[in-house]
Amino acid sequence: MATQLNDIDYIASLQARVKELEAENAKLLSQLADCQSHEMEKKLLGPDEKVKESIKGNRKSKEKIEKLQGYNTRLMSHHNKRYVALKVMYFGKRFYGFASEAQMEPTVESEIFKALEKTRLLVGDKKESQYSRCGRTDKGVSSVGQVIALFLRSNLKMAEANNGSYGETVLEEQQEGEIDYVRVLNRVLPNDIRILGWCPVPVDFHARFSCLSREYKYFFWKENLNIPAMESAGMKLVGEHDFRNFCKMDAANVHNYRRHITTFEISPTDVRYDGNQLWVIKIRGSAFLWHQVRCMVAVLFLVGKGLESPNVVDMLLDTNWTPRKPQYIMASEVPLVLQSCEFEDIKFMCSSDAGESLRVHLVNECQTYQLQAAIFHEALLSCVPLLQGAANTSKLAANSRIQEDSLSCPSYVTTN
Repeated sequence: MATQLNDIDYIASLQARVKELEAENAKLLSQLADCQSHEMEKKLLGPDEKVKESIKGNRKSKEKIEKLQGYNTRLMSHHNKRYVALKVMYFGKRFYGFASEAQMEPTVESEIFKALEKTRLLVGDKKESQYSRCGRTDKGVSSVGQVIALFLRSNLKMAEANNGSYGETVLEEQQEGEIDYVRVLNRVLPNDIRILGWCPVPVDFHARFSCLSREYKYFFWKENLNIPAMESAGMKLVGEHDFRNFCKMDAANVHNYRRHITTFEISPTDVRYDGNQLWVIKIRGSAFLWHQVRCMVAVLFLVGKGLESPNVVDMLLDTNWTPRKPQYIMASEVPLVLQSCEFEDIKFMCSSDAGESLRVHLVNECQTYQLQAAIFHEALLSCVPLLQGAANTSKLAANSRIQEDSLSCPSYVTTN
């Protein structure tokens, strides 16, 4: 009996020791993660003067970041975190859409998560971070106002980092000591993606379902389009309607095709080229169906070209009259931009340093595209003499054929 009691005590002591070792191990893991994250933050945020002198150009610093060893996001769960919303812009030409679920690379979302991992900002995996996005734009579509939300590592204590109520406007000076999310992420993101601002949000915030409205812009060249007819047709889209004839059907996931369009406008921009003026369509609504904006624009172009009357919109909105969507080609995805996503009392902020770096980057990108446009314009000018010469050659050949035909034809001469 005494031996049995000794065995029980021995087992109990072993179990207690195991618990002590587990607690010590967790403490060491936390210290290790803290050490790694602070080291990374120093390299990203605060290099000393010697390091500044040794780093020459963004390219070398980016290569240095890419050489850093990977990290386990689960270790970061020991860190303080806060729920934040990020405002994202991207030029969509080279991406297979925003969302990464399509298994096609690259996507905007996959690039953002790579940056979050590089900067040690991600806490847990994608699911654990309570990630949400406002919209999943298609391949080639751009945005200057996409919004995502997720838990990120924070320099503030948990109680301080998540004490705001929904919609609280947090001023920049109230965030002293917090990570400069915009600056840190923009230093490792590719040139065609940028974070424009961030805002602390409550944990019940959802980038998609908390959104009050979304605004899209579609750019196009006027050419010979009938703008008044397009405007007349577009105004018929305003209001709540069944838009099943203005979208790509997704019967497996969508059962309600009623959406509310609040604003429709067509206006000219200041951009002109070769006598042609760039115009823009602005459409705002509470939510949109798959490819809805591109389908609406396609119908408006048919009206502008005189192939349909503005009344075609009434016919397509009447599902009794048109129970099935007719076949027509969607408008191109490249000129489409997700302009903004509206939320209640959400104010995105950006530090002065991050804002200046962002401004310089966007100016450089604009200048790069202007240079490319200038090169294409030079190529066009170089082609003009060749085209004119080809036209003159064709004209001479045509005249020669006419002369040959006239010589080969018999002459009817009347003699007395």
